[in-house]
Amino acid sequence: MSTTQITIRLTPCAKKNAIIGWEEYLFGERTLKVQVTVVPEKGKANKALIALLSKAWKVPKSAITIKRGDKSRTKILEIEGLDPQHLK
Repeated sequence: MSTTQITIRLTPCAKKNAIIGWEEYLFGERTLKVQVTVVPEKGKANKALIALLSKAWKVPKSAITIKRGDKSRTKILEIEGLDPQHLK
């Protein structure tokens, strides 16, 4: 099973849950901007992020793990079983 790793920039306390889109930086580094409505306390924003991405990409929640940035707005996620073509 393939594993895909992506960088996320999460905005908590937003008006709606949404995947905003890709932001490209110098040297081709890409970050996916996502916003959730919940507050960033006790992992609530992380759970909302995983639920949103799971639904959007049709993968189980258990297939998405936060590898780095558990308490940061910038996170690195690892998703099992996701075709990288779904991320474009």
